[in-house]
Amino acid sequence: MLTYIAIIFSAILVNNIVFAQFLGICPFIGVSKNIDSAFGMSMAVAFVMAMATAVTWLLQHYVLEPFGIVYLQTIAFILVIAILVQMLEIIMKKSAPGLYVALGVYLPLITTNCAVLGTAIIAANKNFDFLYSIVYAVSTALGFGLAIVLFAAIRSQLELADVPRSMRGVPIALIVAGILAMAFMGFSGIKIA
Repeated sequence: MLTYIAIIFSAILVNNIVFAQFLGICPFIGVSKNIDSAFGMSMAVAFVMAMATAVTWLLQHYVLEPFGIVYLQTIAFILVIAILVQMLEIIMKKSAPGLYVALGVYLPLITTNCAVLGTAIIAANKNFDFLYSIVYAVSTALGFGLAIVLFAAIRSQLELADVPRSMRGVPIALIVAGILAMAFMGFSGIKIA
């Protein structure tokens, strides 16, 4: 049980996928202009990240390793993620149109989100078992969601602030992202027994 807590805490705060590992920066900057779109993106990423990690774990342990073709890991994982996102989009469009409308805008963006691929590769390289991999993926997705929603909330407040003209938009957003990354570094000293 303590191992699960360590994985969850570490993935969300200590080794946050955005602030500590610098993965998923494009959607972090691009989709974080308002809280609703940031939350929608984080929910879509959480679902796809968990599904992709589960499928890539199976691929890693039942195809790549037994046949000695682990060197194809990155290409295989990219293909799996792209196929998975396309299948989810088709299935949701037919069976859950409400969910498709809610997440449909974000699904194509997830295909190119390096945080999804990075999570699958990290879980495979750490030799987690299947359940640990899923817990790690969901926790990493929660960390991504925390980062993007927190950043969107700060950016919405920055719209009301008196920011110098030369710092408006992306410059102040990057400065705030750097400050948030430094704040998350404060969690790196915490040890779980």
